Formats: sequence, structure tokens, C-alpha cells
Amino acid sequence: MGWIEHDHDNSDALIAQVAGLFDALCNDAIDARGRAWLALAGGRTPLPIYARLAASAQAGRILAIPTDERCVPHDHPACNLRALREAFSGSTVSTLALTGEDGAPDLSALTAHPQDFDAVLLGMGADGHFASLFPGAANLADGLALDSGIDAIATLPDPLPPEAPFARISLSLPRLLRAREIHLVVTGEAKRRVLRQAQQQDAGSGLPIAALLHARTRSVQIHWSP
Repeated sequence: MGWIEHDHDNSDALIAQVAGLFDALCNDAIDARGRAWLALAGGRTPLPIYARLAASAQAGRILAIPTDERCVPHDHPACNLRALREAFSGSTVSTLALTGEDGAPDLSALTAHPQDFDAVLLGMGADGHFASLFPGAANLADGLALDSGIDAIATLPDPLPPEAPFARISLSLPRLLRAREIHLVVTGEAKRRVLRQAQQQDAGSGLPIAALLHARTRSVQIHWSP
């Protein structure tokens, strides 16, 4: 089904627009099913979106889990769950983990909630990775295979990012695609060039993001700003 692109004048406009979209889709999900079930990326770009979502009048009916996690304790500065909880601080949004308190992979919370996500919010790295599905990882193909039947993989980026040199747990592409809406937020011209490259390649290229864009099961809403 491809993608739909939305260009924004600046990062503040992107944050405001996506936060408004997520507030509306959460309200729709709560009205329809009693709860909004979200998979949310870590990283600098989307965190301000979550801070705005925390002010939702129905925040207590929002349940969120990271799209991926570093295998570090929950109180570690590099922990995505910690970042989500800080963004939602003071609100009644509930968060679930992909790891135990000690950082070891633990998918019990994910498997206890097998329903399709109401929405997924993803970022993208300059190398074309999303969630923790990195090019060069030994088991990348397992995470991208649409017929794998797996919800998540334990993985090790290769090379390890110097700013976050940790093993990871990542939701798989087929699990992320089990969502009513998928939104991708990207900033800067360099990442836009990576996106253009992925759009022109096929799903089997070396860029993981190409597999998402060409999956043909969901249209990806791409939000870009300078």
C-alpha cells in the first residue's frame, strides 16, 4: 500500500500535528474498544509528541509499549521505557516493558496483549534502521520476514552505535504491521535522502526501512520536517 507523505515547516509543526493525530486516534480507539494500544519509538524526535499526548483527557485508557528496547536496567539513562515514562510523567498513561527490571528480554507483557496496535509511531536512523532493526545485524532477516510468525527478536547492531552500545530487543516488522495506523517521523535533509533511496529500492534492499515502506499491508504515514 506504500506511503503517504506529510511535510511540515519545522519540527514544532511536526510535533503539534502528529500529537494532534495521535490524540484523535486514541480517542477513537477508546470510544470503539475501551482502550488505545500504542507502540512508540524512543529517540529525541518523538518524545515531545508523547509529552503532549500525556495531557489527553482520556490518558488513563492509553496503554503503550516501546517499539524496541536496549537491554539495560529500567533506571538506565539509555532505557527507552524510562524515556517514555518520563515523557508521560504526571499522566495516567500506562506503559509496558520488553525487558525485565534488570534489562533481560522479557516478552510476557507483549504476549499478554496480542491485539493489533491502534497506532505505531516510528523514527528512522541515518542508516535506514527503524525500531532496532539495523542493517548489518546477523538476524535482521528474521526481524523483517513477513511470514516469520515472531513478534520480537533479540538483536545486536553491527557495528554497535557508539552512543548506545547495547544489545537490543525489537518488535518484528510483522508485529509492527499489525496496526491500524503506522506513522514515521523523520527530520533533516540527510534522512530524507535515505527515505528517497528506500522508496526507490525494493523490500530486499540493504535498508531496513525499505521493507516497511514496501510491505504493502499498511500505508505508512511519513511526517518530515527540516
